[in-house]
Amino acid sequence: MLASPWDAAKHMESAAALAKELRNWTEVIDFYRRASELYMQCDRPQPASDSLAKAARALEDALPDDAVQLYTDACVILEDDGKEQMAFDLYRAAASIYVKLEKFTDAATFLLRLGLAADKCNARNSQCKAYLSAIIVYLYAHDLKQAEKCYNDCSQIDAFLRSDQNRCASKLLSAYTEGDVEEIKRVAQSSTISNLDNVVC
Repeated sequence: MLASPWDAAKHMESAAALAKELRNWTEVIDFYRRASELYMQCDRPQPASDSLAKAARALEDALPDDAVQLYTDACVILEDDGKEQMAFDLYRAAASIYVKLEKFTDAATFLLRLGLAADKCNARNSQCKAYLSAIIVYLYAHDLKQAEKCYNDCSQIDAFLRSDQNRCASKLLSAYTEGDVEEIKRVAQSSTISNLDNVVC
């Protein structure tokens, strides 16, 4: 009523935090979404995205599907604002939920989105780790064909082609193709893989 959307958004976030304490998940979503909309009215995409991310974190265990949707929407706000580098953790969080839900194709898709965002920001290390992670997720889902396709697609990108992650993926795919369990174990213990996110390890 006082035409101060910024203050209103802050209060909406406080209401969402209270709803979280009461475990009223529907209200958590509603209040954080409303806060996000109010921040957008102020032309502040970063806090708008943060609001949705806070909601997603609150819902990860109770309503994982809703949490993934909130993470996705939070990423889109940052992508539209050209601030992909601020979304890296959000992509990882969404991929992590998908792995826990055993929706491996969705997890890999999100990791590839992270790779694309990292490419736009020239974050080569994050990009290569994301691509290797996606390949590993496909292998874990026993989808060798999709893992190979993913590897071939990612290898079109120069940064990945010349990376340790590429060499690691290549060794893994060869070992899988040959059914060489010992080699798979050996590669899986390499520092290249141990440096990936826990959920992928």
